[in-house]
Amino acid sequence: MAKTTKVILLERIDPHGKMGDVVSVKPGFARNYLLPQQKALRATDDNLAYFEGQKKELEAQNETKRKDAEKIAKSLEGLSLVIVRQAGDKGQLYGSVSSRDISEALSEDKASKDAKIGRSMINLNTAVKDIGLFPVEVILHPEVRITIEINVARNEEEAKIQKKTGQAIIADEGETPEMVMARAEEQLEAQMDNLLEEDAASAEKEKIAEEEAKAQEEAEKIAKQEQKAQAKLAEAQAAQDSETVDQDSPESDSPDSDNAESDNAEAEGKDN
Repeated sequence: MAKTTKVILLERIDPHGKMGDVVSVKPGFARNYLLPQQKALRATDDNLAYFEGQKKELEAQNETKRKDAEKIAKSLEGLSLVIVRQAGDKGQLYGSVSSRDISEALSEDKASKDAKIGRSMINLNTAVKDIGLFPVEVILHPEVRITIEINVARNEEEAKIQKKTGQAIIADEGETPEMVMARAEEQLEAQMDNLLEEDAASAEKEKIAEEEAKAQEEAEKIAKQEQKAQAKLAEAQAAQDSETVDQDSPESDSPDSDNAESDNAEAEGKDN
C-alpha cells in the first residue's frame, strides 16, 4: 500500500502548498478530504493537462472567492458571539460547544447570518467545555482567516458581564450563583470606576497641555509684537539722526559764503 499519494492542489492547502502545486499527501487525506471536496486532483498526465488548460479560469475563480471572503471578514471583525449553555457553579458545561454549534450560532447572528459559514470553516481543535471567552479561528478562504470571540455563558446577563470584565463567572468555594453574580457586578463596578478615574485624569492632562500650549502661543505673539515695535522705534531713531546731521551743515557755514562776505567788505572800503 502506497504511503503517499500525489495530487494537484486546486487551492491553497496549508502546510502542503498553493494552487497548481503537485504535492504528496497521505492517501486517507486525499481520499476522504481533498478529492471529494474538489480541493485537489490526482496527479495523472490527463489531470495535469486539464489543469494547465483551465489554470487561468481557476485562478480567476479563486481571486473572486478571495475578495468575497475578505468582505465577509471585514463584516465579522470584532465579533463576540454569545452562546448560552447550562453549566455548573464551577463553570463546567453540561455538554460542550462544538464547531457545529458555532456555525449554527453564526447563522442566527444578525452580523453574520448572511455569511454562510459551515462547520468545516470553524477551526476548533477541541470542543469548549467551560463558560468564558474563547478565540476561535474562522477559515473563510484558504488565504483569508479571521479570529472571532465566542462568549459562552449561562444567560445573556452573564454574557454581558463576562464581556465587560473579560473573565468567566465561576463560583469560588461555598459561593451560590447569586453570590457569584454579585461579586462579578462589584468587579465590573470597580473596573468602571477605575476607567472613569483614568478618563478624568487623562482629560485633566489634556486640559493642562492645551493651556500650556495656549500660553506659549500667546507669549510668542507678544514677543513678535515687541520685535516689530523695536524695529519701528529703531527706524524712527535712524530717521531723526539723519535730520540732525543735515541741520548741523547749513549753507552759511560753507567756504564760498565766507569768501563772498570778504569781497563785499573790501568793495565797501574802496568806495569810502
